Amino acid sequence: MLTGKQRSYLKGLANGIEPIFQVGKNGITENFIKQVDESLEARELIKIKVLNNSLLDAKEVALELAESTKAEFVQSIGNKFILYRESKDNKKIQLP
Repeated sequence: MLTGKQRSYLKGLANGIEPIFQVGKNGITENFIKQVDESLEARELIKIKVLNNSLLDAKEVALELAESTKAEFVQSIGNKFILYRESKDNKKIQLP
């Protein structure tokens, strides 16, 4: 579980990154979850965009993905959200 200070730190880091995935009308598939899981292991912090044609809300998608990948939900703004999970092998981010 992230503290407020850690969440703020991650928000600041995520401010400069672009979304690497998009959720469209197909929603969340097993393959999509697998790709997000691999990206979290490689990057630790990722941003995902929910397209307008998606039937799901960004926060719903974020919480479902966070649960599926055992990641932490950091923030949701508009149609974008941020997920964080500490990497087992290549730790890059040192939380305060």
